[in-house]
Amino acid sequence: METTLRGVGVSHGVAIGEVRHMGTAVLEPPAKQIPAEEAEREQGRARQAVDAVAADLMARGNLAGGEAQAVLEAQAMMAQDPELMSDVDRRIAVGSTAERAVYDAFAAYRELLAAAGEYLAGRVADLDDVRNRIVARLLGVPMPGVPDSDEPYVLVARDLAPADTALLDPTLVLGFVTEEGGPTSHSAILARALGVPAVVALPGAGELAEGTVIAVDGSTGDIFVNPSAEKKAALEAAAAERKAALSASTGPGATADGHKMPLLANVGGPADVPAALEAGAEGVGLFRTEFLFLDDSKSAPSEEKQVEAYRQVLEAFPEGRVVVRVLDAGADKPLDFLTPSDEPNPALGVRGLRTLLDHPEVLRTQLTALAKAAEGLPVHLEVMAPMVADRADAKAFADACREAGLRAKFGAMVEIPSAALRARSVLQEVEFLSLGTNDLAQYTFAADRQVGAVSRLQDPWQPALLDLVALSAEAANAEGKSCGVCGEAASDPLLACVLTGLGVTSLSMGAASIPYVRAMLAKYTLAQCERAALAARAADSADEARVAAQAVLSGE
Repeated sequence: METTLRGVGVSHGVAIGEVRHMGTAVLEPPAKQIPAEEAEREQGRARQAVDAVAADLMARGNLAGGEAQAVLEAQAMMAQDPELMSDVDRRIAVGSTAERAVYDAFAAYRELLAAAGEYLAGRVADLDDVRNRIVARLLGVPMPGVPDSDEPYVLVARDLAPADTALLDPTLVLGFVTEEGGPTSHSAILARALGVPAVVALPGAGELAEGTVIAVDGSTGDIFVNPSAEKKAALEAAAAERKAALSASTGPGATADGHKMPLLANVGGPADVPAALEAGAEGVGLFRTEFLFLDDSKSAPSEEKQVEAYRQVLEAFPEGRVVVRVLDAGADKPLDFLTPSDEPNPALGVRGLRTLLDHPEVLRTQLTALAKAAEGLPVHLEVMAPMVADRADAKAFADACREAGLRAKFGAMVEIPSAALRARSVLQEVEFLSLGTNDLAQYTFAADRQVGAVSRLQDPWQPALLDLVALSAEAANAEGKSCGVCGEAASDPLLACVLTGLGVTSLSMGAASIPYVRAMLAKYTLAQCERAALAARAADSADEARVAAQAVLSGE
């Protein structure tokens, strides 16, 4: 009998196939005492397993590239954390086996993270995955991960670790469904990058029986269990219609009446450039530079290394626009040489621009490297700071850019509500704004982007979030400056129409989403988008806002 479940759609497309569940490792090894003379050998076993898992994560990252690489390298650093390893050695010294010591040491660290505020609590799933991989290696059992199958399937899991999501084979994994996660979780972002339909935050996903046929609509978040032949046909027809619209839509982004809306790509480094070019990106709206710094958490990369990486991206978009975000360290992206380790709530502490202003030499080197990378190129370089709270922050960043001799536009990311509320003030110091809707939602609603239980508050359709977008866009328009959106909200084709109606001047997203957004914008006039935006802002919930905008655009 057909039943319908509702989660949060995070990656477009329709997948129909049998359920396969994610494999898990033996989570808790037996507790047994070892003789003192075996302690040194067990400590060696533990170190070998940790190093092997870290190397595997790094290798997966190198294969995956882009955003996945940064996420996996952060996990590798987690595996080799010196304090964790000291705790493992101590536990072995008093009689634990290597596997039990690893399990208990990670459990203690897990409790610290879970209690350190919602932002760090979101790292618990990543920590569990690292622990499971190390324990599995020590026990000699299969690693947790994607199931073996010769036939395509829909992957179902409590949550997907970045190490698994990064290397999913789209020819076998038709789509995936998770019980945890949110629209801006690592898994959601990587799913969009892969172009795999995905639904997250589905209560009871783990109860779907192995082999059950389900249909996953990654656009709506609907899951149809045992769908009828009619339902399958309708979903496949809708998917085919969307695919045809994608093929028919080419060129720069614009509404049906010719209002230009540049569609840019979010990239994590040179490895992401080919996909962006293939999707027809008109430039880069968010170049995340963290990947360079995650290679070595002990020190910043040299100026020469930075110049080489930046120039590769800048050269790919001659005459195009490339917006570079300077290093965004702190919170879930700690760096040993930069970020404090004892903050009670790092998400509300020294992160982003605050970190760079505390370490001006790191900011100066990065800005100098960007200036050198752009020399002689016709690219339109723009550089922006993360976590700008007010005019003082914006001025400090603009002054640093000028002192470094950077010939580019200077901008500020709007991720903190204060920056949206005082956008005209911020724009006295910088030339453009870029809305990071993921963090803006997180700070507006006090809702961690990695916690599935609060995913409804991370929904970019929340009217309060749309109000902040509108405030920022109106301020930029009044000042004769630009205001783009580089958060994952831009990857939702329907919401892209609303954002256009709110007055934003560019949209940046994962490359896989660009064709969907381009095709949707081409269907409607600017006036229709403006009416849809008004209807969405008049609603009282995210679901109501989405329905109201859809009703306007469909002429209901």
